[in-house]
Amino acid sequence: MSELLLIAATGLAREVLATVRSSGRYDVVGFLDDAEMIGSDVDGAPVLGPIDDSVHYTHAFFLVCLDAGRPREALVERLSALGIGSNRYATVIDPSVRMPEGCRIGRGSILLQNVTLTASVTLGSHVVAMPGVTFTHDDAVADFATFAAGTTLGGGVRIGRAAHLGMNSSVRERTLIGSYATVGMGAAVLSDVPDGETWVGVPAHQLNHGGVNGAAAQL
Repeated sequence: MSELLLIAATGLAREVLATVRSSGRYDVVGFLDDAEMIGSDVDGAPVLGPIDDSVHYTHAFFLVCLDAGRPREALVERLSALGIGSNRYATVIDPSVRMPEGCRIGRGSILLQNVTLTASVTLGSHVVAMPGVTFTHDDAVADFATFAAGTTLGGGVRIGRAAHLGMNSSVRERTLIGSYATVGMGAAVLSDVPDGETWVGVPAHQLNHGGVNGAAAQL
């Protein structure tokens, strides 16, 4: 059984730990984290040292467990500078996930309980899908995107790099969510969301950043 180190002792990492234990695919050696947790245990797995200690684990696989795409991307870049290549990342898929032939999932991605991929879905590297996410036919997701629990995509949706879709949000078929864009909880997206913008509501619209009162009105 291959050894696995979880990078960042977060809530997501605890969920991944539970998933890996139920699947039996990897032996989780422990966590690496820069916080003041070194020497402690998280759900029975030790926090072994800081993240830069990854260079000492030459035979282990890694999984970055930050739940936001942009910090996850930055941490992967940091590990790359230490010599950790793309072939060193595990992919963790809960046993309950439905994934027919013709779907592709990149290295470093995490799919938790009851995620569904219907047909010809492509997920990039270091994508995170929380419980109950649904990807429909021909969806294409770029690296580092994040899907909170209950997110649903129609067919042919395109999701940009490190985009974040909030809990129970939904996206109309053949719609584009731009890179580093954010979709709020419960939003219903009916038209394309440009790069870097935040959209909320039903139907979803751009969040008004014209001051505290304007933002509060949008939420």
